[in-house]
Amino acid sequence: MTVRAILDTKGHQIMSLEPEAKLSAAVKILGERKIGAVLVMSAGRIEGILSERDIVRVLSERGALVLDESVSAVMTRKVVSCKQSDTVGAIMEMMTLGKFRHLPVLDGDRVVGLISIGDVVKWRVREYEQEQEALREYIKTA
Repeated sequence: MTVRAILDTKGHQIMSLEPEAKLSAAVKILGERKIGAVLVMSAGRIEGILSERDIVRVLSERGALVLDESVSAVMTRKVVSCKQSDTVGAIMEMMTLGKFRHLPVLDGDRVVGLISIGDVVKWRVREYEQEQEALREYIKTA
């Protein structure tokens, strides 16, 4: 299975902020939308990604005053991405080895989605359930 299959089921919505946005605005968006990360984009290009981990880390280091700083001061600048043609197994390995939970999906230079580890787990569970059902049906007809 490929990343495209997950996006076709999940959707291609992308939540993003400008690098100049306040960290407090990003926290509000993450909370309201119940998401764990937001892309930081400028003129359609990924500048970074801001995750809950980034926020917790900087709050523990510098305190609540950091909420008035820009997202660009806190975001992860080195963003790993994938393509729609990548396999679910390949992105699982990327996420595990890189110790991150969100992966932007690119088509050339254009962002077409964002996959989370939760999306991958949900997909894999559904895949296993379908396999089990197919085996049950096979056994019934044998």
